[in-house]
Amino acid sequence: MTMEEGRVENEDYTQDGTVNIKGKPILRSKSGGWKACSFVVVYEVFERMAYYGISSNLILYLTTKLHQGTVSSANNVTNWVGTIWMTPILGAYIADAFLGRYWTFVIASTVYLSGMSLLTLAVSLPSLKPPQCFEKDVTKCAKASTLQLAVFYGALYTLAVGTGGTKPNISTIGADQFDDFHPKEKLHKLSFFNWWMFSIFFGTLFANSVLVYIQDNVGWTLGYALPTLGLLVSIMIFVAGTPFYRHKVPAGSTFTRMARVIVAACRKSKVPVPSDSKELYELDKEGYAKKGSYRIDHTPTLKFLDKACVKTDSNTSPWMLCTVTQVEETKQMIRMIPILVATFVPSTMMAQINTLFVKQGTTLDRHLGSFKIPPASLAAFVTVSLLVCIVLYDRFFVKIMQRFTKNPRGITLLQRMGIGLVIHTLIMIIASGTESYRLKVAREHGVVESGGQVPLSIFILLPQFILMGTADAFLEVAKIEFFYDQSPEHMKSIGTSYSTTTLGLGNFISSFLLSTVSNITKKNGHKGWILNNLNESHLDYYYAFFAILNFLNLIFFAYVTRYYVYRVEVSDSIDKLAKELKEKTVSNVVNPKD
Repeated sequence: MTMEEGRVENEDYTQDGTVNIKGKPILRSKSGGWKACSFVVVYEVFERMAYYGISSNLILYLTTKLHQGTVSSANNVTNWVGTIWMTPILGAYIADAFLGRYWTFVIASTVYLSGMSLLTLAVSLPSLKPPQCFEKDVTKCAKASTLQLAVFYGALYTLAVGTGGTKPNISTIGADQFDDFHPKEKLHKLSFFNWWMFSIFFGTLFANSVLVYIQDNVGWTLGYALPTLGLLVSIMIFVAGTPFYRHKVPAGSTFTRMARVIVAACRKSKVPVPSDSKELYELDKEGYAKKGSYRIDHTPTLKFLDKACVKTDSNTSPWMLCTVTQVEETKQMIRMIPILVATFVPSTMMAQINTLFVKQGTTLDRHLGSFKIPPASLAAFVTVSLLVCIVLYDRFFVKIMQRFTKNPRGITLLQRMGIGLVIHTLIMIIASGTESYRLKVAREHGVVESGGQVPLSIFILLPQFILMGTADAFLEVAKIEFFYDQSPEHMKSIGTSYSTTTLGLGNFISSFLLSTVSNITKKNGHKGWILNNLNESHLDYYYAFFAILNFLNLIFFAYVTRYYVYRVEVSDSIDKLAKELKEKTVSNVVNPKD
């Protein structure tokens, strides 16, 4: 299967339809590449610092400062995080359809900054917080007033609106800096998402270590003011890189294009599809060349949608007749949905890092000499593990696998995601066993009813945090690259928002499961699995339930990937790289080194 493309023929200019900020063809030598990406990466480092500086310790602020119980505070965290990862759908739509990625990002980042600023005020001013309380059971303390909650949650959700325009576009802007039609740049693009994740998680590491410590031991004002200031500086740095960026031109409403295909196919449901795909309606390649876009050839999947491009009469309404390219774009977005669904469960597991995992840490001995470890800082081990695994993956694992698979990526994106899913299952098995041991020690030392500290080091939780970082290095990196890579050219932001949507839904699923399991297990006089006093709870049962859920999801993933058809490459660059790799392997076999 091939694709026809329209682009500037001069090799001095980019060949993928990217332009400069004024909409004119852009020179390859003066734009894009790692130089342009450096500005993008710096922004994301500070943005990660701001986001995780809030989310990592938010459950403790809600319990210790706003006096909320375990279930309600955990649900408030996951509902907010879920919203954070769901709003990118809207931001991606606006970027692809109207404003473009750059301007959508710039406008949204100012909204993000205003939310951060208001949040800093909310944790700083005494009038915006309930009075301090030292009760063991925080639910007995004075509750926050309606005004205090309105300001606090108003700031959080203003921030969520801002991230809706930044998250789906920032990584896409970075990937757009590499030309698919240039083999060398294509090779760099294959490593981009690995090094993108590696770089930005330095911001996460700072948040999970330094900022969390400041919040717990110095004060929430400084702990929130620092990432707010960092976000301001990063926005200025991003804007400074404007002359070097390559831009993709908005192509109109993605959802409208897809809706037209579905409506047209339904309206012509009884129309037979010709056996020869050449009889289907399509524009000539010159028509696409004038628009700087790509023509996609017909594929034999989701055949019902082919009815949308069957020529019936003189009715050429876009809601009755669509091109083969429009149909294939819609097919591709639909083909990715089962893969999207298979990532909901691991995203639910990730929600436990900043909620129940942190609450577990508060029950354990956190002393390291005279230093008291903030429970949320254990999330730093997720980041360290991820950083180490990404380096090992890109520098060693890929090169080893290339020898066997002859694939420039080493293994396919779906295979990489599958490894991550296996690790997620293992994480929950280990978490269940660790929690069972913690509860056993709590019973032995008589601290169950009192909810006192269990005489175990907080470091017994390290395996589940470290493995979570390992899983992310496989699943999360592959997921964002998969949805970007497999999306049609003019739907990249929407495709990237698929990877954020799964995180959002995972958090909402976490809230639902936590509330449902908590309520069900309290029936018939039972205490329940999840209580404010974790020493009386049964998180070990809850984690075992998650392990089973992960295993069933792994089976579902294996089934849907078996029938998945990868999108055709827009250029032959990947084929050239594969050929070079094969020739290099043959050469090494024929002429082995002494």
